[in-house]
Order: sequence, then C-alpha cells, then structure tokens
Amino acid sequence: MLFRFRGGVHPDDNKAQTMHKHIEPLPPPEYLVLPLSMHSGAQCEPLVVMGDLVFYGQKIADSAAPVSAPIHSPVSGRVEAVEPRPHPAGSLVVSIIIKNDGLDTPDPKLSPYGSVESLTPEELLSIIRETGIVGMSGSSYPTHAKIRSALGKVHTILINGCECEPYVTSDFRLMLEAPEEVVGGLKVLMKIFGLGSGIIAVESNMHIAAESIRKTLPRRTDIQVRTVPARYPQGSERQLVAYVTGREVPAGSFPPAVGCVVFNVETAAAIHRAVTTGLPLIRRVVTVSGNAVSNAKNLLIRIGTPMETVFAATGGFREAPGKVIMGGPMTGVAQFDLKTPIVKGSNALLAFSRSEVYTTRDRTTCIRCGKCVRVCPMKLEPIYLYTYERINRCDLLERYRISDCIECGNCSYICPGRLHLVHSIRTGKQKLAETEGRQ
Repeated sequence: MLFRFRGGVHPDDNKAQTMHKHIEPLPPPEYLVLPLSMHSGAQCEPLVVMGDLVFYGQKIADSAAPVSAPIHSPVSGRVEAVEPRPHPAGSLVVSIIIKNDGLDTPDPKLSPYGSVESLTPEELLSIIRETGIVGMSGSSYPTHAKIRSALGKVHTILINGCECEPYVTSDFRLMLEAPEEVVGGLKVLMKIFGLGSGIIAVESNMHIAAESIRKTLPRRTDIQVRTVPARYPQGSERQLVAYVTGREVPAGSFPPAVGCVVFNVETAAAIHRAVTTGLPLIRRVVTVSGNAVSNAKNLLIRIGTPMETVFAATGGFREAPGKVIMGGPMTGVAQFDLKTPIVKGSNALLAFSRSEVYTTRDRTTCIRCGKCVRVCPMKLEPIYLYTYERINRCDLLERYRISDCIECGNCSYICPGRLHLVHSIRTGKQKLAETEGRQ
C-alpha cells in the first residue's frame, strides 16, 4: 500500500551537471579551519593550543556535554591559531587553524575497531561518539545522542537516500560508488538497536542508485531497498516516515514517537568507516554546482577546507557569482565570505550567476492565493506566521505552531507575491525563543 505526505512541490532538479560525474578526491589545502561548533548542541572546547603538532585523525576538540561531537584533525601539521573565523551559519566562531605539513602522518591511536559481529552495541555506540559522527545533512545532530534518545523506542530503521534538493548529487554518487559502506553502516545501526531488519529509501528518479545497493545484498536479506516518489521535501524525516510506513509523526515530536529512526546515507557510510578503519569524520562528499561554476563536480573534501579552495578546484567561476549557497537552494545558507570552511553538514556548495538568482522585491504583496498553505508539508499557514512575526505577536506565533516549521522553503518557492516567508519564520522562531527566555 502506498502512503503520501501532504503538500510538497516539484522544482526542477538541475542535477544533470553532476549526477554522472564520479567523486573526485580534493587534495587538502595548506591551511584548514575547524570551527569548534559544526553540530547541534554544545560547542567543543579545544584540546590543542597554538604551536602544537597534530596527527591526521587526532582528536583536537571535545565537550563533556551529552549533546555534542568531538572534532578531529583532517591532516597532520601545526596549530597556527585558535581564534574566531567566519562560520557557514553567518557568524564568527572560535576555530582551530591548522597548517598542513603535506604528510598525513596518522595518529598512532588510529586502528580498526573490529567487525560488527565482534563488538557489543554499547561499544559500537561509543565508537560513533568518539569518531565525531553527526547527521550529514540538516541540523548535524550528534548521531550518538540521536541513537541514545531512540533506544528501546523504535522497530523501524530508515536510511534516507532521498536527495530531493535541486542540484545536490553527493548522496546519489555515494550510493552508486560505495553502496557497501551504506549497507555496512545500516548493519551497525541494526545491531545497536537490536533489530533484524532495516530499510534504505531512495527516490524514484535515482533508481540506478537503488539498483547499485541491491546488488551488494545477498538474495535473501532483511534489508529492503524502497523507491519512493521524487517529490520535495520527500527527504525530510517526517515526510519519509509518513510515506514508507504510513505513520504520521505528531506535531512537536520526532520519528521515535511512532517507532522509527532515520539516518542519512552518508552518516551510515561514516559509521561503517569508523568501525572498520577507525577513521573519524574528517571528510565528506560535496556537490559543487550552479551556473556560475566553470566545471561542476562531486568532490571528496577534507573538513575545514575553505570554499575558495573548493571553487578553485572546479576551475573557478565563469562569471562573478550573484549568490553562493552552502547546502541546497531550498534550505541552504547564503555565504558572505569565501574563506568560510566546509563543515560536517556541508553536502553542497552552489554558486549562481546574477541572472539566475531569484530577484527580491522591496515591496512584496500577498495576493491571498493560498498556495503557501497548500504546499506546506507540516499543515501550517505560512502567511499567518509571516504576518504575526511582522507585528511581533509571539503569542500567536506559538498558537499557530511556528516551531513545527521545518523551513523546507516550499512556501517561499511557490509564493507569487515573493514574500520572504522562510526568513520571516526563522526570525519569528528567534523572537519566540527570546520571549520564552525572559519569562
């Protein structure tokens, strides 16, 4: 039986530039910048100081907070500074700057932990925590914390291969080129949760990725590969759970409330590598695309690599970009400094020409068409959230469930009056949090 989620849109996917391009490793730059906050939760504290020599894979920052993830050096070299630097979120964050010595001398502590069969669930969970693994898209929530909060509550594990954002093909290429890593990570998660089966969900327009994964599985297996319709935001946790299982996650809750837990395909692959090689999360696949880019690519990039280095590896710009976005065009964040580094959650880096950038208006007008309400997958009324934010009615923002907004961008995408709906909702969330903090 098929289940569908409410709302959604079908933007042009614009994936043709990179979907057939193999993942290319990008040599690490001379200097890498590692922000102490590249995950949800508590910011890490540095474990090194200026002048320290560090190894490839060495832990260089950590926190005792339950929701946090350690940071490791992507290269061997010397710590040049510990100081505030631009962060992809748009602020200045204390960062560790490492000068690469070009040797990649590994940390002597790096070694495979063993096989899934030889390790206990608690040992596997400890490995995930110590190797700094976080969600590789979205909020970058620490994976160990997500698992702990779901233990004993779930009976369905979903691996999310629904790369529904336009332009982005990093997960698609990973499923094509390293399907055994995705499957291996799922097997680790199945053992931790004590479950005998799991599901890998892939959008129907990426059916060759689904076939790639199926070929790695034995004829009789408890791992299912499901194809789901290509519809944005199919890759959002709530919408994926609704489609695959028919269960609706209640407002204000998360998938474990209906017995499910969801992990991104690159997160699963990182888990597999951590267990089998001991390698912490120090690299990831990033799609570099957009019509301002000379040669769009899928690159395997060390965490901490500045954006300017990444764009240089694609041949630079065809023309001066009108906008650079880290992430997809629907939910990504516009960047203001090309020295900003790639972080753990950076699945894409997009550069658009001025002619391609969505033109804003100083005077926007709601024409009461109701399209924003029809496409909202969370059953919200974005126009009212927009209005109440503008008049500072935090009581009404709360009543109209602003916290349930997943900031998918559907409302802004569809709005013929070009209202800044998502921006206003993000601002409204901040206002509501400040109001609650003063009470």
